[in-house]
Amino acid sequence: MTQRNIEDIYPLSPMQQGMLFHTLYAPESETYIELTSCTLRGKLDTVAFAQAWQRVIDRHPILRTSFIWEDVDEPVQVVQRGIKAPLEVLDWRDAPPEQLAARLEARRNDERAAGFALAEAPLMRLLLIRTADDSHEFIWTHHHALLDGWSLPILLREMLAFYEAFSQGKTPVVPASRPYRDYIAWLKRQPSGQAEAYWRAALAGVSAPTPLGVDHAPNPAAPERYAEQETWLSADASAALQTMARQQQLTVNTLVAAAWGLLLARYSGRDDVVFGATVSGRPTTLPGAENMVGLFINSLPVRVQVDPDMPLLRWLRGLQGHLADARQFEYAALVDIHGWSETPRDQSLFDSILVFENYPIGEALAQHRGSLTLENVRSLEQTNFPLTLVSGLGQKLLLKLSFDCRRFEEAAIGSMLEHLRTLLEAMPAHLDRPVGDLPLLSESERRQLLVDWNATARSFPAAGERGIHELFEAQAAATPDALAALFPSEADLAATAALTYRELDARANQLAHALRARDVQPGTLVGLYVEKSPEMLVGLLGILKAGAAYLPLDPSYPAERIRFMLEDAGVQV
Repeated sequence: MTQRNIEDIYPLSPMQQGMLFHTLYAPESETYIELTSCTLRGKLDTVAFAQAWQRVIDRHPILRTSFIWEDVDEPVQVVQRGIKAPLEVLDWRDAPPEQLAARLEARRNDERAAGFALAEAPLMRLLLIRTADDSHEFIWTHHHALLDGWSLPILLREMLAFYEAFSQGKTPVVPASRPYRDYIAWLKRQPSGQAEAYWRAALAGVSAPTPLGVDHAPNPAAPERYAEQETWLSADASAALQTMARQQQLTVNTLVAAAWGLLLARYSGRDDVVFGATVSGRPTTLPGAENMVGLFINSLPVRVQVDPDMPLLRWLRGLQGHLADARQFEYAALVDIHGWSETPRDQSLFDSILVFENYPIGEALAQHRGSLTLENVRSLEQTNFPLTLVSGLGQKLLLKLSFDCRRFEEAAIGSMLEHLRTLLEAMPAHLDRPVGDLPLLSESERRQLLVDWNATARSFPAAGERGIHELFEAQAAATPDALAALFPSEADLAATAALTYRELDARANQLAHALRARDVQPGTLVGLYVEKSPEMLVGLLGILKAGAAYLPLDPSYPAERIRFMLEDAGVQV
């Protein structure tokens, strides 16, 4: 890159700064490497296709942008001239049909794994693979610091318009759009003092991230791996939610945020939770922002305070009001918001984030009418958060969880999705009922808890058969060195200690001999005054081995209650 090739230099947006930091911190990670793919049906003119992409790149400076962070006071983005469309064309028509799908998936994975050198433009790659005479697979990979999801259909529609014109020998006419630097200039004009005052008040008292309840500490040596699970509300349930939202002047985004907040509250056992949310960031005060191309999104904290006794509708309207208030200050950088909160810098402000997709790229491109038909449109992306909920509304409401496999089990994620769907499906019928009445468990889970797991009837041994202490002795004889009990260490509650069957049986025998020496006989009632501990197990077994019965006494009970229990049972003190 030479000065002659530089067209423009300007600062980064807050979101770009965050993405740059995370990419430099973990250069091998696939976080923020975005991939969009689709199938193109029809006779494709590869020359016109390349020309169309070249025209798109020429008219949007952000597609010719790289990032510089060394030897500068603060990182900047540099727009270059003369960037050629990075299009690679392959012919896979000879690939065996049964191998094609796997081969394409492997190539998609390779494209994401390849990453980008952020200081070198263009930070995007275009791959066109011919799979049949009238079919091509198109794979578009780019760094997220260039574009948000809203920009993708804008660019693809432009490219298709250029392609149709070039392939027919016509002159394309596409309206001009404002450059991304205009948004950066708008950001610089926003008052930081007002944003600071708002976020300090909004997060007052929040000093730690909300626990997710079903995760575990990751193994630092384990490789990074993310996976996805998804479910859909039925068409009828989705329509019911939309009808409710329209009638009550609520947004579906608010309903999903409410359900996610409730789920976190139930899982964490707290009535005050915080999670992240991705906002569009396109300011209504910037003319033409809806058609601009670049990265406008921002990640902001959402605080949900749950009052279980409040009617659901009133609570939902209150939450929508809070979300609307926050949108006035959505331009603030997450790193600044974190600094204004009471959560220490060495802790995350939140560990889960909600992304509500209001840019259905597949539906937008399905409306294209031309010589090419687009099918199987999909986008792959990964955030840097352990848990990401992606939702979007087409004919049915999508609920998709992307999760860090080092912290979450697949079964736990599946349960979360089922619980979230249950909460959403129940909302239309519970508007006048308390928030706390909203069901979390599915019908199958309720049946499992109330019926299947409650079928505890068992046949007890008849007279003359072995008692529990005799069954224990038999087990101790069969597996003397097997683990019988685990319990926290008194010296270190984070550690655990253990007793084998041999050790527990020996200690119980010692106690039984001591009790018999004190004239404890069959029919004697012995008080067992001890906290839950290994001594309680020893005491229970030892008393039974001595032929006596035990009276459990909880040391936390008041002295008067314990005295009454002893007197009522006729135990000599």
